[in-house]
Amino acid sequence: MDSMIQRLADYSAGLRYQDLPPEAVHECKRRLIDGLGCLVGAFDAEPSVIARDIARRSRGNPPARILGTQERSTPELAAFANGVMLRYLDFNDAYFMKSSGHPSDTFAAVLAAADAARANGRTVVTAAAAAYEAYCGISDAVRREQGWDHSVQCVIGSAVGAARILGLGREAMGNAISLAIIPNMALEQTRTGELAMWKGVAGPNAARNGVFAAQLAREGMTGPEQAIEGKWGLWHALGRFDWEPFGGRGRPFRLTQTHIKFVPVVIHAQSPVTVALELHGAADPEDIEAVAIDTYWVAERYVDRKNPLWHPATRETADHSIPYCVAAALLDGEINAASFTEARIRDPRLTALIERTVVREDPGFTKAHPAEWPCRIELALRGGKKRAAEARYFKGHAQRPLTDDELVRKFRTLAEPALGKKRADAVLAAARKLEKLKDIGELLQLLKFGGAKRSRRGKKK
Repeated sequence: MDSMIQRLADYSAGLRYQDLPPEAVHECKRRLIDGLGCLVGAFDAEPSVIARDIARRSRGNPPARILGTQERSTPELAAFANGVMLRYLDFNDAYFMKSSGHPSDTFAAVLAAADAARANGRTVVTAAAAAYEAYCGISDAVRREQGWDHSVQCVIGSAVGAARILGLGREAMGNAISLAIIPNMALEQTRTGELAMWKGVAGPNAARNGVFAAQLAREGMTGPEQAIEGKWGLWHALGRFDWEPFGGRGRPFRLTQTHIKFVPVVIHAQSPVTVALELHGAADPEDIEAVAIDTYWVAERYVDRKNPLWHPATRETADHSIPYCVAAALLDGEINAASFTEARIRDPRLTALIERTVVREDPGFTKAHPAEWPCRIELALRGGKKRAAEARYFKGHAQRPLTDDELVRKFRTLAEPALGKKRADAVLAAARKLEKLKDIGELLQLLKFGGAKRSRRGKKK
């Protein structure tokens, strides 16, 4: 194996639960609670239903659960179905250094592999930590402008997490990483133009393929030895990069540094929405003549007013549109699933406010990013008055984190309509003692709340 793969494989295969400080274990459990809430909340979304339709067609030996229905499938297809639910609302955690992504997408792979293996909670925590290190390690080093989607990070992190669950040694771990990289270079076109369902499915597909790569490696399949450093390897595609120091031995684990979202929108809209919510109520929306949003380099996406981000037609585009999200926050004082219904997207009051909005780059904000996530919004009001507010970090940023109580409220808001209070309490209790669970099934069995609903393209049972 090339040295880059070997270093990641050595670290991932060698990581032990005892290497994780209490803070890292606690933050792992917080991100699991967050992800499970997102999963339950997206159960009825059409992509979730489609993914379950596909997953239920196969039965693994050993099987893994499709969460919600508790039907059994293969581990890789369970990872796909569960991952689509976890990801679809665009509400799970986020990470951004040189490139961005959603590291908790890898939980879909870790949990499915753990369910099939009947792994204990400490193994799950360790595997999740290793998956986050791999995922975020690439985000730390590689810029996304090359045109590759963050599914590349996800497939590698998922392979590492699943391989750690399966107990693979260093050589097999290296093969799993290679087998994740070579066939799974996903394109950034996924997040360009009018966004389709696939925007929220690309990461789960990577989780599926990461589990499959780990399974292949366990059975003895070998991958190309130079998958990163070789002539046509990852360095050729992404540019040469190196690993930043991995977590442990006094260095922080990256799962303590991701951002847990307060609102279900793209990471670049988190600070604008934080500021817009602060301004809600400062003026009658009918008196707002213009909205000026000052942000960092992401403003370049809004120079062309013909960009679908200015007039979204799908939920996927709307939750990635800064003008849309700001307008909804100013009008409603909140952002939730109802903010992205077809009727809301077409609301003339909202579209009219978007037409009165500009998005501008502040060079100082660009220089500060991504260490800070600055945004300033100024409202020009009828009669010449102005109202303005600014934030350096959005609510939920690692520097401005949700409290444990706020995270629980987020989970309950997403999960209680399906689970009910008693079952939601039980899920929270099991997740909080994750490291004490002898079998991850003790937690996963609690996530039964839906029937075998079929997609609109299929037949109902």
